[in-house]
Parts: sequence; C-alpha cells; structure tokens
Amino acid sequence: MTLNKEIVRKFEKFEQRCFKLIIEAYQISTTEKVIQLNWNENDISYILYEKIDENPKRVQFKIHIAPEFRIPKDVPKIKGFADKLPRIDLRMSNFAKKQEFKYYFEAKRLKEKSSELKRAYIKEGMDRFISEKYPMGCMLGYLLEGKVDNTRMGINSLLEKDGRNTEILTAKSHNLHKEYYESEHKTGILKHLIFDFTKI
Repeated sequence: MTLNKEIVRKFEKFEQRCFKLIIEAYQISTTEKVIQLNWNENDISYILYEKIDENPKRVQFKIHIAPEFRIPKDVPKIKGFADKLPRIDLRMSNFAKKQEFKYYFEAKRLKEKSSELKRAYIKEGMDRFISEKYPMGCMLGYLLEGKVDNTRMGINSLLEKDGRNTEILTAKSHNLHKEYYESEHKTGILKHLIFDFTKI
C-alpha cells in the first residue's frame, strides 16, 4: 500500500510539472503573439511544443516531450500499419528511479458559435480518453473565437443533449490556470485546460 501511495504522489508531482510546462508555453506564445487565429490545431500544438522544449524547467524537471506521438497498439505489423496507429498531440514522459511516467495532451480548436468544433472536442477528444483509446492525460481547448465560459456551456449543452448530464465540464480551481475544468466519467476524471487565444 505504501508503494502505491508513493507512486501516486510521484505521478501527481509529475502531472503538475507537465501542467506548468504547457501553461507557461501558452503564456509565452500569447505574450509573443506568434499564434494566428486561422491556424490549424497542429500548428498551435507545434508552437506549444517548441516553447516547452525551449523552457529550462523542462530540463530541470527531466521531462521529455514528443509532438504528434503515435500511441503503440497491438496491431498486425503489415505495410502501412504505423499510419493507422492513433496519434495524440503531445506526450510528456519522465523516469523517476525505476518508474516511468507518461502524460498525454489531446488538443482541439474551439469557437463559441461553432457546434461542429465543440462536437469534435467531445467525439474526437474526450471520447477517446473515456474509451481508453488514449492513455491518461488532459484535454486542451484552443479558443479562437468567443468567450471561454460560453464555449464551455456550449460543450456541456451538447453533452446534455446526448444524455450525458453527469459528464459536463465543471470549473475547478487550479493554482496555475484559471480556465481549468474536470469532467467525471465511468473511467475516472478527465482534466481540461482551455487556452484563450482570442486576445492575440
């Protein structure tokens, strides 16, 4: 039991470091105004990857980061198999003694008035974590138009229409980022960070 509690404590510390790196990357990218509102999701994710990679804290924390990471899956190894593996936007990993920790971020663009993007956030993001197609991690919402809270309420409205009232995004306090939310599912709690790029 003690070992499990120690592993949980170490993982939580690792997770907080991952959050610190991704949030600082967001803050730097908004200060530098490098991100354009018409960019694709992968363009924004790549800028965040660069900012994390350049952050001296990443080296201090001994965290490795990989963009567009292919998630290993037990599939027949035939021509073209690698292109069919699920991909996630960012993976961070760290070795603590003999234990390796991994954390995954899946990002989706969001606009307050776009039900299509909010639906993609649910179906191509949240649901992939919930179904365990993606391993443990966090959703990133890149807000490109509108207000954060109205957009979150729009996501919640779509979840409620689907009869998923218990899975809505609930605001929680977080010491590093104001727009932090959690949703509860049968597989556990999914964490969400919404990055507001509308002020660029």
